[in-house]
Amino acid sequence: MIIAHFFEYLIYIFFFININSVFFRAMIAFFLSFFIALFFYKKIICWNQKKSIIGEHIRELGIVGEKKKEGTPTMGGIIIIFSTLISTILFSSLKNIYVIMLIITTLCFGCLGFIDDYIKIKYNKKGLSMIVKILVQFLLGLFIGYTMYFNTSIKKIDSHFFAKKENKEHGFKTTIPIFHKNEFDYSCILSWYNKEWKKYAWIVFIPIVMIIITFLSNGSNLTDGIDGLSAGISSIIFATLSLLSIISSNKIYSSHLNFIYIPNIEEIIIFSFSFLGTLISFLWYNTYPAQIFMGDTGSLTIGGVIATLSIINRKELTLPILGGIFFIENISVIIQVLYFRYSKKKYGIGKRIFIMAPLHHHFQKLGYHENKIFNRFIIIQMMLSMLVFILLII
Repeated sequence: MIIAHFFEYLIYIFFFININSVFFRAMIAFFLSFFIALFFYKKIICWNQKKSIIGEHIRELGIVGEKKKEGTPTMGGIIIIFSTLISTILFSSLKNIYVIMLIITTLCFGCLGFIDDYIKIKYNKKGLSMIVKILVQFLLGLFIGYTMYFNTSIKKIDSHFFAKKENKEHGFKTTIPIFHKNEFDYSCILSWYNKEWKKYAWIVFIPIVMIIITFLSNGSNLTDGIDGLSAGISSIIFATLSLLSIISSNKIYSSHLNFIYIPNIEEIIIFSFSFLGTLISFLWYNTYPAQIFMGDTGSLTIGGVIATLSIINRKELTLPILGGIFFIENISVIIQVLYFRYSKKKYGIGKRIFIMAPLHHHFQKLGYHENKIFNRFIIIQMMLSMLVFILLII
């Protein structure tokens, strides 16, 4: 009886995989990116031990154990991008506009981060100026927002299972949890004041996309200050976005769970699984004590890709919850800087709200071991991901 059930289960899996070829390709892409990355991470670590290749220059923050990290190879971000793109190119359709957007986003943010890392290692520990970074991030956000809004093939979405009409209205539909049918149209913001302004909804949508991409990319970059933290949190977010993509790409699933059905996004599942595979592989060597770092090449790319995936899934307005840790890390730095400048102007002495920003360094200064901070942040991220999913289906 047990053997019969076992073979019945195998037949079911085989049947499921054949029907859902995207799922099958995504699983292969996941394992391929995982093992490609694992191989190259090990090689880089071995090369560093033998030849002492250029590694990370650690800023002196007065944190216990920071000197031990000096010289750790910081080329993990390059491998993250390389292994992800190899698996994506091999197993996804390059005719899909969403896949093209994700590849361009990955390459552009990767180049920005690589230039920043190179300047830090060779010339100046501060790297690129914040103004240059934000300007480039805004331009990339402009590209994503413009493509999403004005590409006609992207705007053809069905809100419900039986709705087969093309969306000919001005505006751009997205998701807000607990809102009416979880749907929100950006054109409503302008039409509330004047109905004739609906056709100018892009004026609202594109700046929001630019802000989200810039904010999340910098948030991911700031979070990458403790061994495994950014990679661990990002892995959970990618797993969540992969699940949301699977639901949104299927008419039946999206209908039952009250999601917006988005045609032609099934190919991004392969990209998501590829990125998830290489992140888990990176985490293998990046957990405390880290043997390799991702650098800005990896952290800026991760934040930009997460933001882009969320926008493609029409879930960008859930990012304050789903990417809550990235947002909090970013906000902690903004609050710290603004309060310091305000207090210095008013009292003549700059004061701080946190012992050190971003927030994870505050806890380190309080005496928490970075492993404990990592574990607790991971728990919080799991809860945030579960909360987003619950809010979307109720």
